[in-house]
Amino acid sequence: MILHAGLIALRAQGAWRGALISGSSGAGKSDLMLRALDAGFRLVADDRTVAWASEGRLFGRAPETLSGLIELRGLGVLAEPPLPLAQASIMVRCEPFAVELERTPDEEWATVAGVRIPLFRLHGLDASAPAKLSRTVRRLGQGRAEG
Repeated sequence: MILHAGLIALRAQGAWRGALISGSSGAGKSDLMLRALDAGFRLVADDRTVAWASEGRLFGRAPETLSGLIELRGLGVLAEPPLPLAQASIMVRCEPFAVELERTPDEEWATVAGVRIPLFRLHGLDASAPAKLSRTVRRLGQGRAEG
């Protein structure tokens, strides 16, 4: 299945842990991905992700024609060294600033290709969004139930 979401990954606890980045147009998806790349994440797929399940885990990669490319508003399409694939451990929904986020939200889940993964909501354009994303990915399996 092809998702309208980007996929970036961070090496944490000895493995690449991927974050699917979704949200409406203008909510800061590309901006968050770019700043996360500068903070140590690696690009897997920009804007479109081919997703599949294997042994109860969700994986993603870029469509072949888009691999290694990232579109940046105002700059165009640029080359970015990609990871060929990554396990998608979480989904992040970028919300516009008009959407108020809970200080301590209840757990949310997304089901993609039959696999249930944690869903987090962020304001993608917040200066702290890449740091929040990094901390969320690094703490996977440390206090939040998976599944």
